[in-house]
Amino acid sequence: MTDNGSDAAEAAPVHPAYGVVREVTSFASVLLCNNPGSMELDGTNTWILRAPGHAECVVVDPGPPNKKGHVKRIAEQPGIALVLISHRHFDHTGAIKRLRKRVDAPVRARSSKFTHGAPTLTDREVIEAAGVRITVLDTPGHTADSVSFLVECDGQRALLTGDTILGSGTTVIDPSDGTLRDYLNSLNRIIVEGEDAALLPAHGPDHPRVGPVARYYKAHREERIDQIVAALDELGVSAKDAKPMKVVRKVYADVDKKLWPAARMSVKAQLDYLRDR
Repeated sequence: MTDNGSDAAEAAPVHPAYGVVREVTSFASVLLCNNPGSMELDGTNTWILRAPGHAECVVVDPGPPNKKGHVKRIAEQPGIALVLISHRHFDHTGAIKRLRKRVDAPVRARSSKFTHGAPTLTDREVIEAAGVRITVLDTPGHTADSVSFLVECDGQRALLTGDTILGSGTTVIDPSDGTLRDYLNSLNRIIVEGEDAALLPAHGPDHPRVGPVARYYKAHREERIDQIVAALDELGVSAKDAKPMKVVRKVYADVDKKLWPAARMSVKAQLDYLRDR
Protein backbone atom coordinates (compact mmCIF):
# COMPACT_ATOMS: atom_id res chain seq x y z
CA MET A 1 0.00 0.00 0.00
CA THR A 2 1.28 3.45 -0.87
CA ASP A 3 1.26 6.18 1.78
CA ASN A 4 0.08 9.10 -0.38
CA GLY A 5 0.67 11.59 2.41
CA SER A 6 4.31 10.51 2.73
CA ASP A 7 4.84 10.59 -1.03
CA ALA A 8 3.44 14.12 -1.24
CA ALA A 9 5.66 15.28 1.59
CA GLU A 10 8.73 13.87 -0.11
CA ALA A 11 7.97 15.41 -3.51
CA ALA A 12 9.91 18.66 -3.23
CA PRO A 13 9.07 21.21 -5.97
CA VAL A 14 11.41 21.52 -8.95
CA HIS A 15 11.86 24.28 -11.50
CA PRO A 16 9.57 25.62 -12.86
CA ALA A 17 7.36 25.76 -9.76
CA TYR A 18 5.02 28.74 -9.81
CA GLY A 19 3.57 30.28 -6.69
CA VAL A 20 5.65 28.35 -4.17
CA VAL A 21 8.86 29.22 -2.36
CA ARG A 22 11.35 26.56 -3.45
CA GLU A 23 14.46 26.01 -1.38
CA VAL A 24 17.61 25.78 -3.51
CA THR A 25 20.37 26.05 -0.88
CA SER A 26 20.21 26.27 2.90
CA PHE A 27 20.23 30.08 2.59
CA ALA A 28 18.59 30.78 -0.80
CA SER A 29 15.03 30.07 -1.95
CA VAL A 30 13.27 31.13 -5.12
CA LEU A 31 9.76 32.33 -5.92
CA LEU A 32 9.14 32.02 -9.67
CA CYS A 33 6.83 34.64 -11.16
CA ASN A 34 4.32 33.41 -13.73
CA ASN A 35 5.50 35.75 -16.51
CA PRO A 36 6.98 33.38 -19.11
CA GLY A 37 8.15 34.76 -22.45
CA SER A 38 10.86 34.61 -25.09
CA MET A 39 13.07 36.95 -23.03
CA GLU A 40 11.95 35.80 -19.57
CA LEU A 41 12.13 32.02 -20.22
CA ASP A 42 9.85 30.40 -17.58
CA GLY A 43 9.52 33.74 -15.75
CA THR A 44 11.45 35.97 -13.37
CA ASN A 45 13.11 34.32 -10.37
CA THR A 46 12.68 36.34 -7.17
CA TRP A 47 15.36 35.17 -4.75
CA ILE A 48 14.90 35.12 -0.98
CA LEU A 49 18.11 35.01 1.06
CA ARG A 50 18.05 33.94 4.69
CA ALA A 51 20.54 32.06 6.87
CA PRO A 52 18.98 28.98 8.51
CA GLY A 53 16.80 30.05 11.43
CA HIS A 54 17.33 33.78 10.86
CA ALA A 55 14.40 36.14 11.47
CA GLU A 56 15.21 38.47 8.57
CA CYS A 57 15.53 37.94 4.84
CA VAL A 58 16.75 39.77 1.72
CA VAL A 59 14.64 39.82 -1.45
CA VAL A 60 16.37 40.05 -4.86
CA ASP A 61 14.41 41.20 -7.95
CA PRO A 62 10.74 41.55 -6.97
CA GLY A 63 9.61 40.99 -10.56
CA PRO A 64 7.41 42.64 -13.20
CA PRO A 65 4.47 45.02 -12.80
CA ASN A 66 0.85 43.88 -12.63
CA LYS A 67 1.57 40.60 -10.85
CA LYS A 68 -0.33 41.19 -7.62
CA GLY A 69 -0.26 37.56 -6.53
CA HIS A 70 3.50 37.37 -6.89
CA VAL A 71 4.05 40.53 -4.86
CA LYS A 72 1.62 39.28 -2.20
CA ARG A 73 3.61 36.06 -1.82
CA ILE A 74 6.88 38.02 -1.58
CA ALA A 75 5.41 40.30 1.08
CA GLU A 76 4.28 37.27 3.09
CA GLN A 77 7.92 36.28 3.66
CA PRO A 78 8.71 37.16 7.29
CA GLY A 79 11.31 39.77 8.18
CA ILE A 80 12.08 41.42 4.81
CA ALA A 81 14.97 43.73 5.74
CA LEU A 82 16.29 44.69 2.29
CA VAL A 83 15.39 44.49 -1.40
CA LEU A 84 18.18 44.26 -4.00
CA ILE A 85 17.92 44.81 -7.76
CA SER A 86 20.17 43.10 -10.31
CA HIS A 87 19.48 45.56 -13.17
CA ARG A 88 16.97 47.99 -14.62
CA HIS A 89 14.75 45.85 -16.87
CA PHE A 90 11.05 46.05 -16.00
CA ASP A 91 10.61 42.32 -15.40
CA HIS A 92 12.92 42.79 -12.37
CA THR A 93 11.97 46.29 -11.24
CA GLY A 94 8.31 46.66 -12.20
CA ALA A 95 7.00 45.33 -8.87
CA ILE A 96 9.09 47.68 -6.68
CA LYS A 97 6.32 50.23 -6.18
CA ARG A 98 3.70 47.62 -5.32
CA LEU A 99 6.05 45.81 -2.92
CA ARG A 100 7.01 49.06 -1.16
CA LYS A 101 3.33 49.63 -0.39
CA ARG A 102 3.33 46.34 1.52
CA VAL A 103 6.85 46.20 2.95
CA ASP A 104 8.82 48.96 4.69
CA ALA A 105 12.31 47.96 3.57
CA PRO A 106 15.01 49.87 1.65
CA VAL A 107 15.50 49.06 -2.03
CA ARG A 108 19.03 49.18 -3.42
CA ALA A 109 20.20 49.07 -7.03
CA ARG A 110 23.17 50.25 -9.07
CA SER A 111 20.94 52.94 -10.56
CA SER A 112 19.49 55.69 -8.37
CA LYS A 113 16.23 55.40 -10.34
CA PHE A 114 15.39 52.17 -8.55
CA THR A 115 16.97 52.95 -5.17
CA HIS A 116 14.73 53.97 -2.26
CA GLY A 117 15.66 54.71 1.35
CA ALA A 118 19.33 53.73 1.03
CA PRO A 119 22.45 54.47 -1.07
CA THR A 120 23.00 52.99 -4.51
CA LEU A 121 25.07 49.83 -4.69
CA THR A 122 28.82 50.07 -5.22
CA ASP A 123 31.26 47.55 -6.65
CA ARG A 124 32.80 45.21 -4.05
CA GLU A 125 30.53 46.57 -1.34
CA VAL A 126 29.82 43.94 1.33
CA ILE A 127 26.33 43.76 2.79
CA GLU A 128 25.76 41.82 6.00
CA ALA A 129 22.06 41.02 6.33
CA ALA A 130 19.75 38.11 7.20
CA GLY A 131 22.76 36.15 8.46
CA VAL A 132 24.47 36.07 5.06
CA ARG A 133 27.36 38.01 3.55
CA ILE A 134 26.59 39.56 0.15
CA THR A 135 29.37 40.99 -2.03
CA VAL A 136 28.21 43.26 -4.85
CA LEU A 137 30.02 42.68 -8.16
CA ASP A 138 29.65 45.03 -11.10
CA THR A 139 28.96 42.79 -14.12
CA PRO A 140 27.84 45.16 -16.89
CA GLY A 141 27.22 44.08 -20.47
CA HIS A 142 23.63 42.83 -20.56
CA THR A 143 22.89 46.37 -19.34
CA ALA A 144 25.24 49.04 -18.03
CA ASP A 145 23.84 48.74 -14.50
CA SER A 146 23.92 44.94 -14.21
CA VAL A 147 25.32 43.57 -10.97
CA SER A 148 25.77 40.10 -9.52
CA PHE A 149 25.57 39.16 -5.84
CA LEU A 150 28.05 36.72 -4.32
CA VAL A 151 26.35 35.26 -1.26
CA GLU A 152 28.26 33.40 1.45
CA CYS A 153 26.86 31.50 4.42
CA ASP A 154 28.44 28.82 6.61
CA GLY A 155 31.21 28.10 4.10
CA GLN A 156 28.83 27.81 1.12
CA ARG A 157 28.73 30.25 -1.80
CA ALA A 158 26.16 31.14 -4.41
CA LEU A 159 26.22 33.74 -7.18
CA LEU A 160 23.02 35.54 -8.15
CA THR A 161 23.78 36.54 -11.73
CA GLY A 162 20.63 38.44 -12.74
CA ASP A 163 20.45 38.27 -16.55
CA THR A 164 24.22 38.18 -17.01
CA ILE A 165 24.07 34.38 -16.98
CA LEU A 166 20.75 32.56 -17.34
CA GLY A 167 19.77 29.07 -16.26
CA SER A 168 19.23 28.02 -19.89
CA GLY A 169 19.95 29.53 -23.29
CA THR A 170 22.12 32.62 -23.59
CA THR A 171 21.79 36.29 -22.71
CA VAL A 172 20.81 39.16 -25.00
CA ILE A 173 22.97 42.27 -24.83
CA ASP A 174 20.79 45.38 -24.70
CA PRO A 175 22.48 47.74 -27.19
CA SER A 176 20.90 50.83 -25.62
CA ASP A 177 23.56 50.74 -22.89
CA GLY A 178 25.09 47.24 -22.83
CA THR A 179 28.28 46.37 -24.69
CA LEU A 180 29.91 43.11 -25.70
CA ARG A 181 33.30 44.26 -24.42
CA ASP A 182 31.84 44.86 -20.97
CA TYR A 183 29.98 41.57 -21.15
CA LEU A 184 33.07 39.51 -21.96
CA ASN A 185 34.94 41.24 -19.13
CA SER A 186 32.06 40.41 -16.78
CA LEU A 187 32.14 36.74 -17.79
CA ASN A 188 35.86 36.67 -17.03
CA ARG A 189 35.21 38.24 -13.65
CA ILE A 190 32.53 35.68 -12.84
CA ILE A 191 34.83 32.82 -13.83
CA VAL A 192 37.55 34.17 -11.52
CA GLU A 193 35.41 35.16 -8.55
CA GLY A 194 32.50 32.71 -8.66
CA GLU A 195 34.03 29.53 -10.07
CA ASP A 196 32.80 27.14 -7.36
CA ALA A 197 29.66 29.03 -6.36
CA ALA A 198 26.17 27.74 -7.11
CA LEU A 199 24.51 29.56 -10.02
CA LEU A 200 21.27 31.30 -9.07
CA PRO A 201 20.05 33.11 -12.22
CA ALA A 202 17.16 35.55 -12.66
CA HIS A 203 15.59 33.31 -15.32
CA GLY A 204 15.73 29.55 -15.78
CA PRO A 205 16.87 26.75 -13.47
CA ASP A 206 19.69 26.96 -10.95
CA HIS A 207 22.95 25.02 -11.40
CA PRO A 208 25.38 23.59 -8.83
CA ARG A 209 28.39 25.54 -10.20
CA VAL A 210 28.65 28.77 -12.12
CA GLY A 211 32.14 28.15 -13.56
CA PRO A 212 31.24 25.65 -16.33
CA VAL A 213 28.22 27.71 -17.40
CA ALA A 214 30.25 30.94 -17.54
CA ARG A 215 32.90 29.22 -19.65
CA TYR A 216 30.22 27.96 -22.03
CA TYR A 217 28.84 31.49 -22.31
CA LYS A 218 32.28 32.86 -23.13
CA ALA A 219 32.95 30.18 -25.77
CA HIS A 220 29.51 30.76 -27.29
CA ARG A 221 30.12 34.51 -27.61
CA GLU A 222 33.52 33.95 -29.22
CA GLU A 223 31.93 31.49 -31.67
CA ARG A 224 29.22 34.00 -32.56
CA ILE A 225 31.84 36.67 -33.21
CA ASP A 226 33.62 34.31 -35.64
CA GLN A 227 30.28 33.56 -37.36
CA ILE A 228 29.52 37.26 -37.74
CA VAL A 229 32.96 37.95 -39.19
CA ALA A 230 32.36 35.15 -41.73
CA ALA A 231 28.89 36.55 -42.52
CA LEU A 232 30.35 40.01 -43.10
CA ASP A 233 32.87 38.50 -45.53
CA GLU A 234 30.03 36.75 -47.40
CA LEU A 235 27.98 39.94 -47.51
CA GLY A 236 31.01 41.96 -48.58
CA VAL A 237 30.46 44.66 -45.97
CA SER A 238 32.36 45.99 -42.98
CA ALA A 239 31.09 45.91 -39.39
CA LYS A 240 30.58 49.66 -39.71
CA ASP A 241 28.28 49.40 -42.75
CA ALA A 242 26.48 46.13 -41.99
CA LYS A 243 22.74 46.04 -41.34
CA PRO A 244 22.11 43.96 -38.18
CA MET A 245 19.05 42.12 -39.54
CA LYS A 246 20.91 41.00 -42.66
CA VAL A 247 23.54 39.47 -40.39
CA VAL A 248 20.82 37.85 -38.26
CA ARG A 249 19.34 36.15 -41.33
CA LYS A 250 22.69 34.50 -42.04
CA VAL A 251 24.00 33.73 -38.57
CA TYR A 252 20.66 32.84 -36.92
CA ALA A 253 19.06 31.07 -39.90
CA ASP A 254 18.44 27.95 -37.78
CA VAL A 255 16.84 29.90 -34.91
CA ASP A 256 13.08 30.44 -34.52
CA LYS A 257 12.21 33.72 -36.24
CA LYS A 258 10.28 34.78 -33.13
CA LEU A 259 13.71 35.17 -31.48
CA TRP A 260 15.21 37.24 -34.29
CA PRO A 261 14.35 40.61 -32.68
CA ALA A 262 16.33 39.55 -29.60
CA ALA A 263 19.12 38.22 -31.83
CA ARG A 264 19.21 41.57 -33.62
CA MET A 265 19.97 43.29 -30.31
CA SER A 266 22.95 41.02 -29.69
CA VAL A 267 24.17 41.30 -33.29
CA LYS A 268 24.07 45.09 -33.04
CA ALA A 269 26.24 44.88 -29.90
CA GLN A 270 28.61 42.47 -31.64
CA LEU A 271 28.94 44.75 -34.66
CA ASP A 272 29.73 47.66 -32.32
CA TYR A 273 32.40 45.47 -30.70
CA LEU A 274 33.94 44.57 -34.07
CA ARG A 275 34.01 48.22 -35.17
CA ASP A 276 36.07 49.14 -32.12
CA ARG A 277 38.33 46.08 -32.08
